[in-house]
Amino acid sequence: MSDRMFETLAVECRRLFLRDHVVPVQIGAHDFEKGVTQRLVFNVELFVPYASTTPKADKLAEVVDYDFVREVIAARIAQGHVELQETLCDDLAARLLAHPQVRAVRLSTQKPDVYPDCAGVGVEVFRMKGANA
Repeated sequence: MSDRMFETLAVECRRLFLRDHVVPVQIGAHDFEKGVTQRLVFNVELFVPYASTTPKADKLAEVVDYDFVREVIAARIAQGHVELQETLCDDLAARLLAHPQVRAVRLSTQKPDVYPDCAGVGVEVFRMKGANA
């Protein structure tokens, strides 16, 4: 991402976030990961324009609801096993970015239980409308 694009997001957008959302997920490419769930930690940031998400009447309908993020994650997880965190992150980022008020998404997943000598292994993606192929 260019400095100009980041500056535009920082100046024109509000950053919404969901931190450390822990969900049991059927994920993994190894045989021992099939048919079981693993804890997956989701961190999501949505960048939404101030102009379209500044409440005037202090009503939930005027902003992007955090439930939207949780629902997108739950709906994707309900579809069943996914082998790679990269696949899951890309799919979730695309679904979140499809929201008409979302201009950019930063999303990461982390498996906290893979190795005993680290906090976790994971993937992070950043996507902007009109900027990613």
